[in-house]
Amino acid sequence: AGSLMTTKLSQPPSTLAKSLASTSTNAPYFKASESTEIPPYVTNCPSNGLCSRLPPDCMTCNTNYSCIYGKPATFDCKVKPHVHCVDESNHEQENFTINMTCQFCWQLATSDYVCTNSTNCMTVSCPRQRYNATCTVRDHIHCLGNRVFPKMLYCNWTGGYKWSTALALSITLGGFGADRFYLGQWREGLGKLFSFGGLGIWTLIDVLLIGVGYVGPADGSLYI
Repeated sequence: AGSLMTTKLSQPPSTLAKSLASTSTNAPYFKASESTEIPPYVTNCPSNGLCSRLPPDCMTCNTNYSCIYGKPATFDCKVKPHVHCVDESNHEQENFTINMTCQFCWQLATSDYVCTNSTNCMTVSCPRQRYNATCTVRDHIHCLGNRVFPKMLYCNWTGGYKWSTALALSITLGGFGADRFYLGQWREGLGKLFSFGGLGIWTLIDVLLIGVGYVGPADGSLYI
């Protein structure tokens, strides 16, 4: 369950296939009811869009056992019942191919999936502590294996740096690099000190970057 790349032999018969296989004439009402039932996944499938850009839940693909890990691979896919899509020539199609990298979902880059956050995992000066998170692959990303998987993530932690203090130093003494020194960024601090804040330009940029939280402590911790 939750796997994009599963063989057709392992897939259960679809609702549409069941309705087509029913030849009983004694219960026409039930036959019509099955054929018109819309599966819940259809709501997540764009209508008449490119087949190759459908979310994984809208298609069934054959596992390419010959793919080499980390290398590009092509997979043969077919849309699920009640899903309509087209090719690049705007012609409706059911069978198509998609290109993706041969790797499991849990091996994706962190930007390709979303994980749950811990509500009781805020620590002070303890960056090595982890917590159990549940991660879900984004809809437009294709991968092998389960699209929902557990992962051990680092807790949010703080080294005691205050955002208000960093911003105040940036506004008042930013030309001397005080804000960068406070955040533990000694090289940048020395650069600002000997360049007089980049003749004022670097100072203004740092005020903006610290204000929006883009520049933080050098140790990677969060502001308090």
